[in-house]
Amino acid sequence: MSISLTALNTLGLNQHCASLVEVTSKNELITRCIELYQQQNPMLILGGGSNLVFTDDFQGTVVKVSTTGIVIDQDDDFYYLTVQAGENWHHLVEYCLSREIYGLENMALIPGTVGAAPIQNIGAYGVEFNRFCHQIQFLQLDTGKLVYFDNDQCHFDYRESIFKQQLKNLAVITEVTLKLAKQWQAVTNYGPLQHLDPATVTARQIFDCVCHVRQSKLPDPKKLGNVGSFFKNPVVSIDVYNTLKTRYAALVGYPQGDDHYKLAAGWLIEQAGLKGFNIGDAAVHQEQALVLVNLGNASGKEVCQLALYVIQTVFNKFGVRLQPEPRILGSAGEIDINE
Repeated sequence: MSISLTALNTLGLNQHCASLVEVTSKNELITRCIELYQQQNPMLILGGGSNLVFTDDFQGTVVKVSTTGIVIDQDDDFYYLTVQAGENWHHLVEYCLSREIYGLENMALIPGTVGAAPIQNIGAYGVEFNRFCHQIQFLQLDTGKLVYFDNDQCHFDYRESIFKQQLKNLAVITEVTLKLAKQWQAVTNYGPLQHLDPATVTARQIFDCVCHVRQSKLPDPKKLGNVGSFFKNPVVSIDVYNTLKTRYAALVGYPQGDDHYKLAAGWLIEQAGLKGFNIGDAAVHQEQALVLVNLGNASGKEVCQLALYVIQTVFNKFGVRLQPEPRILGSAGEIDINE
């Protein structure tokens, strides 16, 4: 039996899987994942499908996580939100905003599910997931046990976590607990938010600004397949930054506080003349160079060929090597983009 995955990945790639299971409760998620792991068949845990590039049909079982539920606890200083892995991330941001629980507004409209957020340590406009992570509950497949990690145990870094490293293919995130301060502090020091006054701005205004910017710059995947930002913003030493800044006065970079700078990957790609460049139906978006899009019938292999071309072109011009954000998937699981 072959089941289409086209509607389950936001790039709209026409690939299939051998079998598909949708789970709607945490117990069902745990039970099915243990069964599949013990059978030693390829297994893919799928949330919103917004961070995946399928390069081949998946010869295993896709587990679609559709678990929902949000529980709020609080003490004098903080709200604690325990959220099931299948909840939509943007819906969670809206949920918090409607209840005057603030902090997540900078990360509005990031696609995907809550369970995927800690894996990638998602972030936008100066705020990352780990700022609010209190606890992660996950199923450890090799032991069959539920495990709790606090923030430090997750080894968060820029678009990194222990779930992408030591626990890769061994952890299925079941629920996330966020810790949000009742004394909210605005974060407006990044990009298009810098014109806002942190002393007077509201969380709603930041939310509205972020949504406006993202909707104006990023294509709707329902209309034009994409995974959002395809490349990480590269982090370079201050020496590399200063050298590039001397050569390119308009270079966009943000200090990281430890003698490093984060460069805007979209600016590098645009300056390399790649806006609109395509390989087959895979193209660099005309409006936002950080986004690779499916013009209609792109294959995952074409998307990867385009990504590798972008990486090499930017490296040739700037000496900076870009890294892809999404997971590249082959027939049995995650692969390197060069494979």
